[in-house]
Amino acid sequence: MDLQFIRLFSRFLFLCLLVSTLRLPHRIWANVSTEKEKTLAMIKPDGVAGNYSDVIKTAIFYSGFSITQEMLLELNEETVRSFYAEHATKSFFPSLVQYMSSGPVLIMVLEKVNAISDWRNLIGPTDANKAKVTHPNSIRAMCGLDLQRNCVHGSDSPQSAYREITFFFNKSSSGQTFIST
Repeated sequence: MDLQFIRLFSRFLFLCLLVSTLRLPHRIWANVSTEKEKTLAMIKPDGVAGNYSDVIKTAIFYSGFSITQEMLLELNEETVRSFYAEHATKSFFPSLVQYMSSGPVLIMVLEKVNAISDWRNLIGPTDANKAKVTHPNSIRAMCGLDLQRNCVHGSDSPQSAYREITFFFNKSSSGQTFIST
């Protein structure tokens, strides 16, 4: 019986070694970056009004992000139109402007390796109703209401992240920089 166990165990170890060896080239050739990147995160008016800011920030820290800058402010319609200019021709644009200027937002710059992708995964699908089904542990599933009132925003690419971060965290008209944390 001991000999049978040894043979079975050695076959098991061989199989494990074979599987791990087959996966090794993928690990070696994978483009794994250890460079930190930044992304813009915004808690929208429904998230701020619903007192989700602390819960979301806890999820951010728990997920390994650093918050390098943040500010709480109310966006006026002109600022919303400028920030979301890429959507200006879409039918939902007027209601988006109204919604985003309806109350304060918390804007943050998040940093970590793969920040853009990880933040998008943490917040879940744009439609909060879909998020509740497909990504029940996401932020939008937790506090979003629908496609528009989905609680949070996240940059979708490095180019968007750069544009969005510099949109909010650059020199103000008075020449002062926004406060970073």
